[in-house]
Amino acid sequence: MTLSQVPGNWRKSSRSSNQTDCVEVGRIGDGAAVRDTKDRGLGYFTADRQQWQAFLDAVKTDRFG
Repeated sequence: MTLSQVPGNWRKSSRSSNQTDCVEVGRIGDGAAVRDTKDRGLGYFTADRQQWQAFLDAVKTDRFG
């Protein structure tokens, strides 16, 4: 992943409805970018495909609960 890539296709969970205190996920290369909807100008962090998949697996198996 290179720094010159710009995330696109930002989206937030449909469960967030009209909430503004959420995170959005965008596509970047073969991974994902995440940003806070309260202040999108602060930037975002990125994860490659393997890191993002490990994160999703942890969420789905409630390892953060």
